[in-house]
Amino acid sequence: MTSVDAALSGTGVTGPAAIHANLTAPGLYAHALQRGEGRLSADGAFMAVTGQHTGRSVQDKFVVDDPEVHDAIWWGKVNRPMPPANFARLTAKVRTWLGQKPELFVQDLYAGADPAHRIRVRLVTTNAWHALFARNMFIRPPREELAAFKPDYVILHAPEYEADPEEDGCRSATCIALSFAARTICIAGTSYAGEIKKSIFTVMNWILPERGVLPMHCSANVGKAGDAALFFGLSGTGKTTLSSDPERALVGDDEHGWSDDGIFNFEGGCYAKVIKLSREAEPQIWDASHRFGAVLENVIGDAFGNLDLDDNSLTENTRSCYPIEFIPNTVPGGVAGKPRNVVMLTADAFGVLPPIAKLTPAQAMYHFLSGYTARVAGTEKGMGKEPQATFSTCFGAPFLPRHPEVYGRMLEERIKRDGAQVWLVNTGWTGGAYGTGKRMSIQHTRALLRAALDGSLTKAEFVRDPFFGLMIPKAVPGIPSEVLNPRETWADKDAYDRQAKQLVSLFEKNFESFAGAVGDDVKAAAIRAAA
Repeated sequence: MTSVDAALSGTGVTGPAAIHANLTAPGLYAHALQRGEGRLSADGAFMAVTGQHTGRSVQDKFVVDDPEVHDAIWWGKVNRPMPPANFARLTAKVRTWLGQKPELFVQDLYAGADPAHRIRVRLVTTNAWHALFARNMFIRPPREELAAFKPDYVILHAPEYEADPEEDGCRSATCIALSFAARTICIAGTSYAGEIKKSIFTVMNWILPERGVLPMHCSANVGKAGDAALFFGLSGTGKTTLSSDPERALVGDDEHGWSDDGIFNFEGGCYAKVIKLSREAEPQIWDASHRFGAVLENVIGDAFGNLDLDDNSLTENTRSCYPIEFIPNTVPGGVAGKPRNVVMLTADAFGVLPPIAKLTPAQAMYHFLSGYTARVAGTEKGMGKEPQATFSTCFGAPFLPRHPEVYGRMLEERIKRDGAQVWLVNTGWTGGAYGTGKRMSIQHTRALLRAALDGSLTKAEFVRDPFFGLMIPKAVPGIPSEVLNPRETWADKDAYDRQAKQLVSLFEKNFESFAGAVGDDVKAAAIRAAA
């Protein structure tokens, strides 16, 4: 077998004159610059512009409706079905198109830091910078393991190829299609590199539950005593900031698995949003983004490559991708023990949830399935002045191929079996809703988290909130007592009651779609208007 054949084994691609397989960062830099794929920042990071697509194309994502997986897929807006014949036709055309290119870039990588639960991924792409992105994002095998590398999943990455909606059964010229039966991902018509990352996360969310491993969209860190903690939270809730703690080592910032042995990172890198990134507030991410080896997506710089991280002229979704070892104080190998604490973050813009509450396992499953936060004007285009509730089940609905209850039940079982304590933390507003109240003090949030993680908060006296059924600590050293009970921070108590009842009704309506698939304990823990 020739080296070209070996590099493309399992991909179905044949024909290119040159294959650049498993080049390291300097080699990929050289090709990317020679090919005009981007430019360098003043500090040596590679700057790429993704064109029309500056975020995920959620409406163009498809899962192939193979008979062997049909009954297990959570079909709907998240997982749109594609007939197997359409996928076969699309991938045949993409393979031909890739094979006609004068050169291709291949990377062989792992997803999953735990060798018992990892998968081998082979990426075939037309661009050196996309290969560098994948090399940063996933786990790089030792060179001696590459000779015998056989992929479990293949990514056919054709960002410049335009799909034909009529022939291929997709919505537009952009198509992200995943076949679990063929173990193949086809990404066409988009240069946004996040599609590569999230496609493999979707794969991990598919395969791990059958192995008894819970896949999670969360960050994780470990204290000096070996106590691991998980942080769930949607965008804007402080997940990245709060899991970055100088007193605790970072396991990973976005995707993890929870097995019988403990937790493990899926990735070998970080993909940080950097719009308005402050060197003072986020020095680790700042430093990692201002050096050779980082990939910057849609970040603006001047003629000399000096970055302007406040410039959103291309997108609010500016990104930096770098190997996790660019961050100091990380856990070597990306593996830790069973989590002692699980933190669910929300940025409640209605100003009615407490800054911290202790959850039972049933409440934890309920809030996990709910995945609540709130958006406010200025964070997204087209939003009015009033906060809008957002529910993203399991804190990662766009990446769940299976029904949410599968992950919810696994979380509840893990919490009970491993004895983890779960906390709901509100990093949003207090003293009133957005526009009237103020943002929760980050100093208060950090102090409450510190007390939760070191175990001292479990010894506090708790009282039950009458609206949401949450157990709130009565007193925490260093925290004003009125801060702990959100109603006490409102000047108009009747206004608080009305706002709380409104949020209760939103929780209740959202949970209707899950109520028939959960046990009596979770139903009893559900937030209801009569609470």
